[in-house]
Amino acid sequence: MSSQKQKVSAKKSNLNTIMIGDCIASLRSLADKSVDLVFADPPYNLQLGGDLHRPDNTRVNGVDDDWDKFADMKTYDAFTKEWLTECRRVMKDDASIWVIGSYHNIFRLGYILQDLGFWILNDIIWRKANPMPNFRGTRFTNAHETLIWASKSEKSKYTFNYDSMKTLNDDLQMRSDWFFPLCTGEERLKDSSGKKIHPTQKPEALLQRIIMASTKPEDVILDPFFGTGTTGAVAKKLGRHFIGLERDETYAFAADERIANVQMGIDKDIIQPVSKKTETRIPFGSLVESGILKAGAVLTDSKGEHQAIICADGSLKVNKFRGSIHKVGAALQEAPSCNGWTYWHYKEKNNFKPIDELRSQLRRAMDNEML
Repeated sequence: MSSQKQKVSAKKSNLNTIMIGDCIASLRSLADKSVDLVFADPPYNLQLGGDLHRPDNTRVNGVDDDWDKFADMKTYDAFTKEWLTECRRVMKDDASIWVIGSYHNIFRLGYILQDLGFWILNDIIWRKANPMPNFRGTRFTNAHETLIWASKSEKSKYTFNYDSMKTLNDDLQMRSDWFFPLCTGEERLKDSSGKKIHPTQKPEALLQRIIMASTKPEDVILDPFFGTGTTGAVAKKLGRHFIGLERDETYAFAADERIANVQMGIDKDIIQPVSKKTETRIPFGSLVESGILKAGAVLTDSKGEHQAIICADGSLKVNKFRGSIHKVGAALQEAPSCNGWTYWHYKEKNNFKPIDELRSQLRRAMDNEML
């Protein structure tokens, strides 16, 4: 074992360690049900035919490394099935996995994931702000990559920090098309000659969104194709643990140095995902009891088409029908359900605002009293 390899691997546990060697062998050394999330950026099996040149005849430094070369599709599929099987074994029952690929391999990955019992939750399109042009002019510019997000099984109670993703997206539901630039500038790791250390280094912004979406602080994230350590660097910043598997010592050493320079230094409250499920529960009746809304006052929907009278017990009354803010809202819309907190509005001066704002005010007041 080289001195570099000893430096990277010489730790008492696998947590926050880069394990150098064949990823299948390394995976088999990990305990069953020991990780909370897997992020996998496997070989794409690009099947490149000859060198690619720009219009000025300069050569494009594409992915032509040995680790991306397979004898045929059957060999690639067997490799994919093997590492995914081991990943599923080490995943906790409620863990999830992200895999990323291009049109060369993503459909094969999805097929094998389903065959192995994973439950696909979403496919995400990473639309690149600065894709490489199609220099030959024979195809469309390949401007995106696809990520598949899947839970270990259909019954898994996987982590999804919905409220944090909504907050990140200006209080709108996060969509499945993400817009990020390729990894460039100071973030791109280069050797002493200025050459890129790894040809497919992923941007930290992409990993930050994935980790914030599907983990909690102190969770363990496994990356079986660690490369230059983007997953580990972001995990450390966000107070998560990582296990990196990498067969190339040069990549692993660069990743180790990179992660060593990352400063955590963030208060745990700051890295904790937002979740309304953990907030103090405030029934609608509490707004009436506290006098914030008074019995006999009128609420309307956002368009002013429906009105309801507030009753002293916190129910709403429309003609002879009476029920909770949710049941009355659903009945008026002839819908199976309704979020009454956002459907019903109160009047403040000349503006109509959702009663959810009043709930937030009362919650803050109650939380302050508890401090």
